[in-house]
Amino acid sequence: MLNLRTRFSFWQFLGMQSPASGARQIRGKIPFTQPMRSYYLTWAYASINAWIWSAVFHTRYLPRTEKLDYFSAALAIMYALYLTVIRMLHLHPRATDGRTQKATANLRSTMYMAWSTLCITVCIAHVTYLCILPRFDYTYNMAFNLAIGIAHNLLRFLYSLPRRVSLFRRFPYPPKIYRPAYAYKAGLFVALATAATALELFNFPPVGRILDAHALWHLSIAPIVKLWYTFLVEDALDEGRRTPKQ
Repeated sequence: MLNLRTRFSFWQFLGMQSPASGARQIRGKIPFTQPMRSYYLTWAYASINAWIWSAVFHTRYLPRTEKLDYFSAALAIMYALYLTVIRMLHLHPRATDGRTQKATANLRSTMYMAWSTLCITVCIAHVTYLCILPRFDYTYNMAFNLAIGIAHNLLRFLYSLPRRVSLFRRFPYPPKIYRPAYAYKAGLFVALATAATALELFNFPPVGRILDAHALWHLSIAPIVKLWYTFLVEDALDEGRRTPKQ
């Protein structure tokens, strides 16, 4: 059993290359003036942290490393939802034009503070609840992460919908029907990520006492993450973010 966990740790550690590569891609291709740059970088680093503690946990199976693994994963998933809401509702600071009223800017600021406070509170409550229990509640932890992940995927799926059924404005300045050509990648990511998550939900006994569903999940998620970071860079550099000239 110890050899099994050690072998899994190598696969998970190699998987860390995807968020690390994504961080380098964001730093190198997204300009400092892009309002979402800091959010994407923070998420990349949170993902790297999650992969590191996953590798540590599967190498040293201890209650302390187990909690660090699960809590780091929850943080990365929660932050993904956090930045997605900021991106979709355009709550991040942005340049104003003649059409943008001060009241609208104040409303965005209030919504940003409320959303940030809610996410921080939920994270603290989640960790506190699992720490004070006499035994770790694996069912609740799985349900929490699954709910946050579904909410994130649903928002990104809405982004990928055809322009004729656009439910929101993808960028602050172009018309609501504006849909970039790469928008399909968000829907593709959702489909692939959902299929990969199914491996975690529908487990099976290890094949040859080595390869199980959890290992396959780690193996499949790396190329999906690469696709996702490519989408984030394209979205950040889209012409729709440019402020119209006066």
